[in-house]
Amino acid sequence: MPKITYIISNIDKALAFEWIADAFQNTAFELSFILLNPKESTLESYLASRNVKVKRIHFRSKKDVLWALIKTYLTLKKWKPDAVHCHLFEASLIGLYAAKLARIPKRIYTRHHFLYHWEENPKAVKYDIWCNQWATHIITLTERMGKYLIKKEKAKPSKIRFIPHGFKFEIWQNLSDDQINASRLKYNPHNQHPVIGVIARWVKEKGVEYIIPAFNKLLRNYPNAKLLLANAKGTYKTQIQTLLQDIPSENYQVIEFEPDIASLYAIFDLYIHVPTGADKEPFGQTYIEALLAQKPCIFALSGIAHDFIKHEKNALVVPYCDSEAIYQAAIRLLQEPELAKNLAVNGYNTVIELFSLERMIEKLKNLYAE
Repeated sequence: MPKITYIISNIDKALAFEWIADAFQNTAFELSFILLNPKESTLESYLASRNVKVKRIHFRSKKDVLWALIKTYLTLKKWKPDAVHCHLFEASLIGLYAAKLARIPKRIYTRHHFLYHWEENPKAVKYDIWCNQWATHIITLTERMGKYLIKKEKAKPSKIRFIPHGFKFEIWQNLSDDQINASRLKYNPHNQHPVIGVIARWVKEKGVEYIIPAFNKLLRNYPNAKLLLANAKGTYKTQIQTLLQDIPSENYQVIEFEPDIASLYAIFDLYIHVPTGADKEPFGQTYIEALLAQKPCIFALSGIAHDFIKHEKNALVVPYCDSEAIYQAAIRLLQEPELAKNLAVNGYNTVIELFSLERMIEKLKNLYAE
């Protein structure tokens, strides 16, 4: 039975890893987890409850790198996995090197960031290149990312595997009326219409600052509209709060965190996600989630959207950083209900075909078995 050890850094709750752990139980593979965390996490508790082997190694910051490296190496020497699979930057840097020292034959990492170091911290690019060298296989979440790693970071093409995230569709398909009504009561108690949904951190690359002026203009046509801004935290908070001062308080609501994200999507009339550039999203999970919720969507293309979003087929595509284009697209969806319905149906069918959890698990099994 091949033994695979996942090494993950600074994660508390992560549904994706819970899904993976469950999917691999009672299969030909034995999964174990090393979690680089400063304290017990929700993921650790979940894995323990499922009788999955898990070890936490104390890691808080770069000051702990050497200690974490030694402990990870010793753990791998003891467990003797056939492969490691590293996720997130610190885990990849520590886990891949520890696995190389421990002579683990298969060293895999999933690249979760894209241009971040090139644009924000060029001195750290060398660490990305080291990870590419230490790894025997590199999983990219988009085809675009794979081409970038080969061209920009000189990764060997033979190492690249394209495996996008998979989703547990039942979360969206089995929503109860009670769940949806609870979200509606919480965030739209006065039944305002239309409800415009945005789920994006308040950072410059997410483009929220272009949505707010578009919504402000939309209020001239739909004075009872409501803008719901979820995941509302980040370094661009001051700029976005300034823009919101132009909108009546009854026409928007800020949501810092909502655990029942599927029910939140369910109360939107349309959804907007407009990153500010082609490579601002390493993947862009929200593209998939919004289409699973069967919402008509306005998108700027970034990350995985390049691989499957088609203008006027499964969404309306707008240019980057263009409030007027966002406004015009919103008006079009609200005034052309047949178009909105067709986009929502086509979008849902597309993601059902391309992004199932089963499809992702099968690709991982094939990689682990190589």
